[in-house]
Amino acid sequence: MPRRRTPAAAASLVLAVGGVVVLGPGAQAAGPPSAVAAPAAVAPAAVAPAAVAPVRVTAAKPKPTTTPLPVPRDTVRPELSVGGPRLASTGLVADLPPGVPRPPALRDVSWLLADLDTGQVIAAKAPHARLRPASTLKTLTALTLIPKVSPDRVVVATNTDADADGTRVGLVPGLGYTGRQLFQALLMSSGNDAAYALAAAAGGRTATIAAMNAMADQLGAHDTVAVDPSGLDAKGQTSSAYDLALIGRAALKLQDFRTYVTTKQAPFPGRRDPRTHKRASYVINNHNKLLYNYEGTIGVKNGYTEAAHRTYISAVTRGGRTYLLTEMYGLDSSWRPQAAMYDWAFRYAAKARPVGTLVAPGTVTTPPAPAPSPAAVAGAAGSTPEPDESRATAAAAALPGIGLAPREQAPWLGVGVLAAITALLGVLGSRAAARRRAARH
Repeated sequence: MPRRRTPAAAASLVLAVGGVVVLGPGAQAAGPPSAVAAPAAVAPAAVAPAAVAPVRVTAAKPKPTTTPLPVPRDTVRPELSVGGPRLASTGLVADLPPGVPRPPALRDVSWLLADLDTGQVIAAKAPHARLRPASTLKTLTALTLIPKVSPDRVVVATNTDADADGTRVGLVPGLGYTGRQLFQALLMSSGNDAAYALAAAAGGRTATIAAMNAMADQLGAHDTVAVDPSGLDAKGQTSSAYDLALIGRAALKLQDFRTYVTTKQAPFPGRRDPRTHKRASYVINNHNKLLYNYEGTIGVKNGYTEAAHRTYISAVTRGGRTYLLTEMYGLDSSWRPQAAMYDWAFRYAAKARPVGTLVAPGTVTTPPAPAPSPAAVAGAAGSTPEPDESRATAAAAALPGIGLAPREQAPWLGVGVLAAITALLGVLGSRAAARRRAARH
């Protein structure tokens, strides 16, 4: 497969004009974003002649700016919302008794906090918003492939694997790696090259993607459409905070997965010395910041692309309780807001009333669909069912697509744009008519 070109800049929002949702292209990134962009450097003043005092140039102090957090559009009707009707909301959802404060704010478009063991959803914000998952999708990749690729199986890397876009662990074509090493690279270092090598070992990317989508169906994760096993932005690839919670919860039931995502460092084989024929090794580190900074963290996976922004699945266990937090389109790269949410959870979550539930695997294997009207039922009587559509098309029909818009976008933007287009067409038509009249004369 040819290597995809990474555009220099990419639209990270979804623009809706006149009711038509237009997705901007997504650029891939090799690492997490900086919290604050550094101000542009100021060139030093030219050296003046000896007789003239040099001019001192002082850079203007940058003014603090805050990137506005986009707001999601409606994504699903309450009666079609997997996990409960309240999870169809695009705002904060919580049911708190007197004396319990609201959960701390997260700079995420979408998030969900749940009890890992019971599956009760404690609080959420736009949990069914369909957004780009970035490398959190590798959790689904691992969940699907761990049973298929033995930890001791040796997989030989190819040029295609090693040439992956974005973050790579450094696979060397022609050299072998165990399944264990590849899963460590996938989940600890977020290696896209490891994702492709594992997919090839499991029968190829096409078969792997089909298996990942089948796994999502089995879990009830119908906002999820997998297209690339690495999680790099791909057309039509989506997930949601709710789905990531289903995926993360299922993955944490696999002991091998838990071992991989809680390992902080591991040796990884490198190139072979041409003289001794021995392979050098280097240390790979886990990219999950919470693992190093918050007691009780047991995973799971972070992600980032320029289009997806920061995405995260995390889980923490303390005192017999384990909570799971999923985040999408985050604008804060620090681990501290997550820690604040977990502090709140361990203090107050037991007092909160659940607002939904993480469905058990196998209980909602097809996307919920609206009940047909009596007329539709009568019209369909005796007709032959149409063949199943692709997962992406069927999912889009069952759960309408989500759009993002900046807060300052006026509600009349679509009408204004359509009016401008209509006026422009009118002007062009008038000019064409004038040219035809002039030609007749």
